[in-house]
Amino acid sequence: MNDDTLAIRAHKMSVANAQAGNKEQWLALFDDDALVQDPVGPSQHDPRGEGFRGKARIAEFWDVMIGTGNLTIVSHRRIPCGEYVVACDITAANTIGTLKTAIEMIAIYEVNAAGKLVSLKAYWDTDKVAEQLAAQGVTL
Repeated sequence: MNDDTLAIRAHKMSVANAQAGNKEQWLALFDDDALVQDPVGPSQHDPRGEGFRGKARIAEFWDVMIGTGNLTIVSHRRIPCGEYVVACDITAANTIGTLKTAIEMIAIYEVNAAGKLVSLKAYWDTDKVAEQLAAQGVTL
């Protein structure tokens, strides 16, 4: 199995920049018309489930979902689908002040020939996060 594809490199750089709080470097990984759906489908931060398209909207996603906390992302397994797509089995833990959450997800990273992300889709259960927050006294 090839573990050094363009998609895997983009995934690793995405994770490293997200964990380090490097917003500008993280945004630079994306193509101008990229789409982020994290999670895929309707959620508290994306009620219509359309995702965040283009760098300005992806920057908004960062501000709401990444920049507010202290992320720890562990990729348990990466399954390359050719050079341009990788599916990742991930655990993401986040701490925002005294609040802590942890979720399991499958994330699909797709890049173009230049190695820029054109799509990032993360599949995770928003109800699990809501349950964890409710157990800490927060309701959404």
